[in-house]
Amino acid sequence: MRADSLCFEVRTYRPRADAPPAMHATTFTPLDWAVLGAYFALLLGTGIYFNRKDRQKTSLDYFLAGHKMPVWAVTFSILATTQSAATFIGVPAASYRGSLTYLSVSLGPIIAACIVAWIFVPAYFRAGVVTPYELLERRFGPASRRATSLAFLVGRVMASGARTYIGALPVSLAVYGDTSTQHLVISVCIVMLVGTVYTLWGGVSSVIWTDVIQVTVYVGAGIAALLVLLHRIPLSVPEIFDLLRHTPADASIGLAGGSKLRVVDPGIPFDPGANQTLFTALTGFMLLNLAVFATDQDVVQKCLTCKSARQGALSALTGTLVGIPVVVLFLLVGSLLYVYYQCPQVMGPNPPMAPTRASDVFQTFILTGMPAGLSGLMIAGVLAIGPAGINATLNGMASTLINDLYRPARPNQSEQHYLAAGRLGVLFCGVLLTAFAVVCVFWKAARPDQTLIDFALNVMGYAYAGLLGVFLTALLTRRGNSVSVIAGLFAGFFAVIACTPEVMALWLPGPHAPGEKIPPLITLAYPWQLVIGTLVATLVCAAPPRKQS
Repeated sequence: MRADSLCFEVRTYRPRADAPPAMHATTFTPLDWAVLGAYFALLLGTGIYFNRKDRQKTSLDYFLAGHKMPVWAVTFSILATTQSAATFIGVPAASYRGSLTYLSVSLGPIIAACIVAWIFVPAYFRAGVVTPYELLERRFGPASRRATSLAFLVGRVMASGARTYIGALPVSLAVYGDTSTQHLVISVCIVMLVGTVYTLWGGVSSVIWTDVIQVTVYVGAGIAALLVLLHRIPLSVPEIFDLLRHTPADASIGLAGGSKLRVVDPGIPFDPGANQTLFTALTGFMLLNLAVFATDQDVVQKCLTCKSARQGALSALTGTLVGIPVVVLFLLVGSLLYVYYQCPQVMGPNPPMAPTRASDVFQTFILTGMPAGLSGLMIAGVLAIGPAGINATLNGMASTLINDLYRPARPNQSEQHYLAAGRLGVLFCGVLLTAFAVVCVFWKAARPDQTLIDFALNVMGYAYAGLLGVFLTALLTRRGNSVSVIAGLFAGFFAVIACTPEVMALWLPGPHAPGEKIPPLITLAYPWQLVIGTLVATLVCAAPPRKQS
């Protein structure tokens, strides 16, 4: 009998529409709490050690580690910055409900990293800047630096707020047994408190070194989940792969049918509403990652901590390449979770009950399917990649806030003054990030059908379109001025908003019956929204023929 013939009954508990949020019978034992406590002790110990070893005397030490970080450590730190709880939780959910096509978008980051290593990083080192927005000041004037710095801060609050919300999901399940709104808000505050306090402790040097440890915990947790699932599923690896080649669909819980081993969706016939196709990988996802690596202070700051432009460029490339096998790991975890939860005849007489929502699948398995002790390791993995990203985000936001906005407004102060201001900046940015993460709790509730990984990536496009358009104009043309920079930032932001389904339904409505909700005539996937927004921002920014004083 073929393995796929066994997968025909889906057992998913579906509560009544008026039922309260489902409570999960979690198995978070004292041993799990002990493992989690050991992780926090390790985190605290390494923070104290590296803070004493690399004591910051100036703001340059705090924000750029004196340009003395090794490439391999920066590589791990870039991995921790570019991946997040959205990868840990969202990628398994994506392959659980769909296939492996998310892997194909890795073509975009590889192309983007090559462009950044060739053009952007050398330009930043030649200019001797602390943030990439200083380069724009030399090209367009002080107003452009302030505008792009503010655009970065707004965009980073939105992107990292979405990631923090996703990282709070398993924390809420572990502590409260559910993901109700109230408990999610509290969990967001817990995650942000850990990340903010740790970032205040030390500068970017201690953040990078601790990222190395946190990435090890994060990847180790993923490997542990993969091994436990392979042990729990009573099939050989070839039988599992045979089963995954032919799977039934279940629209009620968002499960796609067909082969779950499909890696590339060629996008033929062309569907503008499809997110993960070869077309979007080479366009929207390439631009998204180009924006992250070239215009986002979180990542640029890590590259600038290296000794030279060559080492900074190498860290950007290796940070991208190392992330690919990590994505493969979590995609395979999601595929095995499909077998574990959606193929009860394979799992024996007492198959595990599938979660109500596909987006909850990995955190549900962490808290109900892992052996004692390993659940604590898995939550540590979520918290490792969550605060790791928060550390980088808060340090990057604070460096932009101080170097691009505060220092020009308050020049000729002592380095100790700017160092103290940087720490206050971390605290201020932490409050902003917490507030938007709470907003994301309600925002995602309004989009229940959108996957977690798509939700996180979608949010990132709103500010990145304008930023990328400005930087492309600055480095690839001789056009533009400070006024067109500001106009380009707004144009990119509003172009992305205009391409969202809710807004397109207003200016490009499709056919509908009287009283029916108005759909848009066409639906544009968020990678195409970013492409259009970047194109509009670039055209607007490059409109003036030359810089005008």
